[in-house]
Amino acid sequence: MTPAVGTNVLRKEGPEKLTGRALYIDDHKLPGCLFGATLRTTIPYGRLKRLVFDPAFPWKECVVVTAKDIPGKNEVALIEHDQPILVDEIVRHPMEPIALVAHKSRARAYEALKHIQAEYEPLDPVLTMEDSLAVKQAIFPPSNVFKDILIQKGDLESGFTQAEVVVEGEYRVPWQEQAYIENNGMAAWVDKDGTIVVLGSMQCPYYVHKSLAYAFGKPAEKVRVIQATTGGGFGGKEDYPSILAAHAALLAIKAKKPVKIIYDRPEDMAATTKRHPAWIKHRTGVTRHGKLVVQDVEVVMDGGAYMTLSPVVLSRGAIHAAGPYECPNVRIRARAVATNTPPNGAFRGFGAPQTLYAAELHMAKIAHTLGVDPLTLRRINVLKLGSSTATSQVLRESVGAEDVLERCVVKSGYVKRRIECAQHNRDPKSPAWKGVGLSLIYHGSGFTGAGEVMLASQAGVALDKDGRIRVLAASTEIGQGTITMFAQIAADALGLPVGWVDVETPDTSKVPNSGPTVASRTCMIVGELVRRACLDLKNDLATVVKGGVPRSEKELRRAASAVCGKAPSKEYIASYEKPREIVWDDKAYRGDAYGAFGYAAIVVEVEVDKATYEIKVDKVTSVFEIGKAVHPLLAEGQIIGGLAQGLGYSLMEDPVYRNGVMVNAQLTNYILPTSLDTPPMDIEILEKPYSHGPFGAKGLGELPMDVPGPAVAAAVFHATGRWIPELPILPEKILKAFSHDQAKG
Repeated sequence: MTPAVGTNVLRKEGPEKLTGRALYIDDHKLPGCLFGATLRTTIPYGRLKRLVFDPAFPWKECVVVTAKDIPGKNEVALIEHDQPILVDEIVRHPMEPIALVAHKSRARAYEALKHIQAEYEPLDPVLTMEDSLAVKQAIFPPSNVFKDILIQKGDLESGFTQAEVVVEGEYRVPWQEQAYIENNGMAAWVDKDGTIVVLGSMQCPYYVHKSLAYAFGKPAEKVRVIQATTGGGFGGKEDYPSILAAHAALLAIKAKKPVKIIYDRPEDMAATTKRHPAWIKHRTGVTRHGKLVVQDVEVVMDGGAYMTLSPVVLSRGAIHAAGPYECPNVRIRARAVATNTPPNGAFRGFGAPQTLYAAELHMAKIAHTLGVDPLTLRRINVLKLGSSTATSQVLRESVGAEDVLERCVVKSGYVKRRIECAQHNRDPKSPAWKGVGLSLIYHGSGFTGAGEVMLASQAGVALDKDGRIRVLAASTEIGQGTITMFAQIAADALGLPVGWVDVETPDTSKVPNSGPTVASRTCMIVGELVRRACLDLKNDLATVVKGGVPRSEKELRRAASAVCGKAPSKEYIASYEKPREIVWDDKAYRGDAYGAFGYAAIVVEVEVDKATYEIKVDKVTSVFEIGKAVHPLLAEGQIIGGLAQGLGYSLMEDPVYRNGVMVNAQLTNYILPTSLDTPPMDIEILEKPYSHGPFGAKGLGELPMDVPGPAVAAAVFHATGRWIPELPILPEKILKAFSHDQAKG
């Protein structure tokens, strides 16, 4: 039988989506359903004195919920329980939920919000990272720092003594909106036995489950969470659905009817989490020949008003802050701070795009200072087998940094194109400057350090008596191909056709807790659990099937009847086991941060209009090393989509905040890349199998987001001779850089 892994099998959920049979949350028809709407704060900081309800409005038509209606604890259970489900007194950011209204008409529910007046006692807000660090006012006394991380390797002072050249740089990156196709939405109802059931668009059913059980004081078995078909997440549906689920459940309990809350786009953009803004400072010492001697990096990220996932976003950002290079002396200090803005959270890349942008652009700056090509500098310092990272992790296997770099350079014609662009730019009659930029990145797969041990994930497979095989995992399909990939892994582990394998809907009453669908862990971590569980099933089938493997579906049904006996099905569950060689010290932030890294290199060609300073990306060449491509076409699609998101982050996505709130929270003035903005992309995938991944696979999903930004900035510098250290690189920033130089001259 031809293996499924490594081939482009038909996408399992494709027909339902193509024909419109797939049901997203707003497609579900729930008898007697009411529609919920959210009243939100309008100030960044202060006290909520009272809510005034217009007596002329017919409130009997509505169901209204405030903080006093919460039966358990008014806290969202996440890393810290600092965020209320509904504000009861202290307002810490604009767009914070303070009341909920449900009505049988969605329009009428939103109309009701206009008849509630919130009265506040305003306080002085903290709106910038700089003011937060200065403790202008402590949002969470005594400190505004959510998390402080220190990574140390070697001796910093000795390193700077040895350095022959020292290069400094400061870099800034903004918020970024996830812009998933489907807005956040959730429905809730209460079963006859008192079980709270929620159905919705989400990435992490067990996060929602934990939060609801805590808030409502329910035992685990009295809370059920079901994922509906979900139109994208990119991290934006990791933690926020816990709040939305609680809101829908509160209204459903009070109404004694199902309630559905679906955000419109402006509310979703203004109220939900974004990528963390950050500023990063580098001070780097090198030899005159370009060998890294010492790196001193400071990272500050804006967590917003509540902690949410900031500590783990900061952690990944800090670990990647030195880039994919070996350096004997490193210090990385990273902090996440509080501001009176909506909380920031997960977004594809999870902190690494911010710090890798700074690390890679700084490498270009070092190369320019030394008068060498950026490629030469990378070749001298790139991580290799046996190299030691900033956390002193020794890379033992599956190290593809050199491979992707060299292949990308050849594939793009990097050296030749750099020369051609330089020659072109000497022509004063040309209407545009041209430039070529290079970047090289790595990205850890799975949770950081001991994170996977803490999660204690489980996944498995079930054999039903009728011969149906079902993969059991809480990992969600959000467009990336999880369902197809799990079916491929299970089929090859069992030695059966992929068409014989189904994947169970992520429903906490049916699947074990396999952890969140985040951190490029689904394939490498959960996929490996699925593979191991299938081996146990395969052993059982071998005891009742002649030759060990069923050769027809009829033979599988007979075998299933024998294996299951009187039970309707038999489940095989595998639990995560840490590879023995992985050792991590969470206090010192030292050791094996990840089981394996994925690697990518990119070459970007741009032209900058001399009259308007507009940037056009002419071509992207990129090479990725991901262990094993389970489904090459889906992997390529992930790469193209991630690169497009990264180009949007680099060149056009410009969130504008005033008084703590996003004021361009519409897709008419928050500009996203479309197909017309997407340049030709030449993509190649390399494979260096990882021994603890299913069939050698590592993570992929976040890797493409990390790589475009610094290459674009380096290409703009190559074209114009101007450093633009702040994303997005807008025409007005280039104009300002030219004007600044002219003023100096």
